[in-house]
Amino acid sequence: MSTSIIATLESQKRLLSPVFKGALKKAEEGFRGEIALKLAAQVADEARPPEIAAFQTMFAATGGHLDFLACELDSLAYLENLREVFADFLKPDGKYFAFAGNVDISKKYSITLEGIPFNVLPLDEATVYNELLDLIGVERSDLKKLDTAGKLDKIQEAAAKYKGKLPVTSFEAGKAEMGPIRIPDNRPV
Repeated sequence: MSTSIIATLESQKRLLSPVFKGALKKAEEGFRGEIALKLAAQVADEARPPEIAAFQTMFAATGGHLDFLACELDSLAYLENLREVFADFLKPDGKYFAFAGNVDISKKYSITLEGIPFNVLPLDEATVYNELLDLIGVERSDLKKLDTAGKLDKIQEAAAKYKGKLPVTSFEAGKAEMGPIRIPDNRPV
């Protein structure tokens, strides 16, 4: 029997602000929320925010492996942290989308880390949810009457059919092109 990804991440205290976590109708389990990628040093019982997190995360999994994953990363460099946290759950034919805040708005990449392909896209003042729906061709009106589990199932189905061919680049080349991490508090009004 496969181990629940949610249970594993929960035992590692990586699940943050879950909007949804549980069984889906088609996939075995799904999640929507934030995931700690690098935990802060803990002193006594003090809970500290993570040093690195994946925001606006959503995933669907079956058989202990992620069928689909999408999230926002502050930096493309954190893709390696994402791969490390999910290493045991990734599969070569899964559909994985990382929207990075410091990737040039005109750039899109396909980056393979340890045999796992990631679609890396820019995210500039938008949401992962809306950008992903546009990318995989799902109409928002098709999701309106569905609950969160139903929406995740529908998104996972469409992501599985995604055949987009992004320019292939290495992780090192992508990091060399990335800009500084954007700090939302410092932007002009």
